[in-house]
Amino acid sequence: MKPRVVTWLALGLILLGAAAIRLRLLDLPLDRDEGEYAYFGQLLLEGVPPYAAAYNLKAPGIYVAYALILAVFGHTTTGIHLGLIVVTSVATVLMFVLARSLAGPTAGVVAAALYATQALNPKILGFAAYAEHFVLLFVIAGSIVLQPLARSRPPLLLVAGGLLFGLAFLMKQSAAAFVLGGALYLLLTTGGDSSTGEDQIAPWPRRLRAVALFLGGAVTPFVLVCLWLLLAGTLGTFLFWSFVYGSTYSAPLSAGGGNLGGRFVAVAPSSSVTLTLVAIGLGALLRDSLRSRKIFVLLMAAASCVGFAVGLYFRPQYCLLLIPALAVMAAIGLDALGRLMAERPSGLRRAVSVILVITAVAQPLYASRDVLFELGPAQISRLIYGRNPFPESVPIARYIREHTAPGDRVAVVGSEPQIYFYAGRRSATGYIYTYPLMEPQPYATAMQQAMIREIESADPRYVVFVRAVGSWLVRENSDKTIFGWFEQYQQNLKRVGVVDIPSRQETVYRWGDDAATYAPRSDVWLMIFERGRKP
Repeated sequence: MKPRVVTWLALGLILLGAAAIRLRLLDLPLDRDEGEYAYFGQLLLEGVPPYAAAYNLKAPGIYVAYALILAVFGHTTTGIHLGLIVVTSVATVLMFVLARSLAGPTAGVVAAALYATQALNPKILGFAAYAEHFVLLFVIAGSIVLQPLARSRPPLLLVAGGLLFGLAFLMKQSAAAFVLGGALYLLLTTGGDSSTGEDQIAPWPRRLRAVALFLGGAVTPFVLVCLWLLLAGTLGTFLFWSFVYGSTYSAPLSAGGGNLGGRFVAVAPSSSVTLTLVAIGLGALLRDSLRSRKIFVLLMAAASCVGFAVGLYFRPQYCLLLIPALAVMAAIGLDALGRLMAERPSGLRRAVSVILVITAVAQPLYASRDVLFELGPAQISRLIYGRNPFPESVPIARYIREHTAPGDRVAVVGSEPQIYFYAGRRSATGYIYTYPLMEPQPYATAMQQAMIREIESADPRYVVFVRAVGSWLVRENSDKTIFGWFEQYQQNLKRVGVVDIPSRQETVYRWGDDAATYAPRSDVWLMIFERGRKP
């Protein structure tokens, strides 16, 4: 069989294997971020522009991406996760193309296998349709356009590369690190039109022109989005949430080191073989005779680290941004290890390489075998997210949908936007998250007052109050005005539902008259209140 056929066959098996694993997870309950994106996407499909009826600091690209997924695959959890399969599969193919251009077809297959595996790693919440997956789709595509071994880069290609990186930024602002990395790479290495393919460096004027074209392409999607939001009347709200408030969204510097250390301890043991190959690849890169390839991969790694570190929270899903650079460096490391064994029999070299690749791919899969191969959707949600009410959001939303008309408003006093999506009902307030209200930031009190006014003005048919640490993240110095307000507000409402979560294994549901007298046994519960219809 021809080597090229073997390569593409291997890539096909990688795609099928990853997709097969994800198919088991199609019905996994949405978490808060997925619920947010889905609700925004739902609003978009109803003609409501971003930031008009719901607020958050994310850039609007991810909301448009979700709207497209919902339009194609349906307004369901299954539809969202089918869309994720498409996104991660395309990104895996692009990963193969990028790594092949850097180090050959074998490296391409290895990088694709590592990317597909790590992109669904439960340790970094890879099974969920986070914005980072969509960022990587455009970052990898843009990286292919800027690949270091290209003999020339026509102006149109530079602009196209910038556009792709600009779209990544619209998926999430942390992708700005990749935009800066791409610009710096072009500034340091842009090659001439040499027919010999040598690793050349162009004169400064040509490099500056390349950077200008790239950045012009990168800023274009943002400018067009700002124009769209200006015409829609929500530009000011977008700029406030994404940049003014967004600039306050960071952990204290003193906590950053602990967050990073905790994340490393949680993730690294399940990927130690891959990280070993990465270390070997880093050493090989530092001695690489091709300067442009060396700088390209190192800048990709640096940009990944900066994107991962933004805000100093180092959340599990932020690790997804590291995957392309790690996959490329691991593939280069495996190639370097093979060269070190050049004097050994070829059969032994191949055997060692195959064993290392299989081990690197199998290690994270085996470490999370319960999630990927054994447990059901609700069990997985409990294992990963604890007593956060993600499985419970489905029956709560079903009750609300069955007892309301499409035009009725609902208010969730807590951070559970997935309830709005499941119910197919609009929120009475744009504050679909209550985290900002509890954060030590200068707008918290004003946000609480605004949320209170919006709820009172909208007079929602149903109100869901969430008592769960993960839904509020109350600090010792948080302004707790909204809790006192709700104590008074609920007196004019009828309690019609209580969802009590005493343990990961037990959830108690009480509806109707039973809910009115039920006292929760745990510290995690939700209460559903109804306002009587006006005569």
